Amino acid sequence: MFKLSAVAVTLAAASHVLAHGGVLSYSWGGQWYWGFKPYNTPTGQVTIQREWDTYDPIQDATAATIACNNAGTALPSGQQLTATAAAGTAITAYWNNPWPHPYGPMLTYMANCNGSCDSANAKDLSWFKIDESGLISGTVATGYWGSGKMIDNNNTWTSTIPSCIPAGNYLLRFETIALHSQPAQWYPECAQLTVTGGGSTVPANTCKFPGCYSNSDPGRRRLKPPVVSETPLRLYPEHPIFHPLCQKRWRHQPNASVSATL
Repeated sequence: MFKLSAVAVTLAAASHVLAHGGVLSYSWGGQWYWGFKPYNTPTGQVTIQREWDTYDPIQDATAATIACNNAGTALPSGQQLTATAAAGTAITAYWNNPWPHPYGPMLTYMANCNGSCDSANAKDLSWFKIDESGLISGTVATGYWGSGKMIDNNNTWTSTIPSCIPAGNYLLRFETIALHSQPAQWYPECAQLTVTGGGSTVPANTCKFPGCYSNSDPGRRRLKPPVVSETPLRLYPEHPIFHPLCQKRWRHQPNASVSATL
């Protein structure tokens, strides 16, 4: 089991960048969707993204706004949009360029609003994970993480809506977690979608935000650091990925072992 304190000590010296940020826009199907503009007044902003008011990270895994950032609520009527995307669509999120934090995972979650997302409270919804990339290669302190891959991909990350989930209204939550400091830095943002097509498979292994993560060991996994990994490091083993093609679900191997050197 590994705690963020163990990672933060070794990563603290690896980053001298204090800048922050988040998801600024999205694209799919040849369409572009601007996100909310932090530091601008919410009045008059029209977007599919829920409100988030600062580039600063969330640094408490149990924060009431960990689901969709602060404030993470829907905009007033006439300003909050909900975009349409077919099940199986690949959606690309765009972070501010350049993203300054290369050490940490990328995660994507969805939650069914069970009705209109405009009136849904994100912390009451059941979230399921559709994408994740942790430590891809190298060591925890200096290795190649999912966030580094996002940076190399022009500060973008693409996740696919599972093809078999029921049609309906969903929140889509892109997130990166920066592990260079103690406490960790969570950067989640949410967009509102109407998913069309799909099937009848209701994802299991859901969790609540707050509740999905813990301050004591939010980077929990089955291996102990420092680690040299030849395969992607998967975080939060209690939350398996719901496979985008609905053919299988990724499962953690509780007895997996790798060589450990730093």
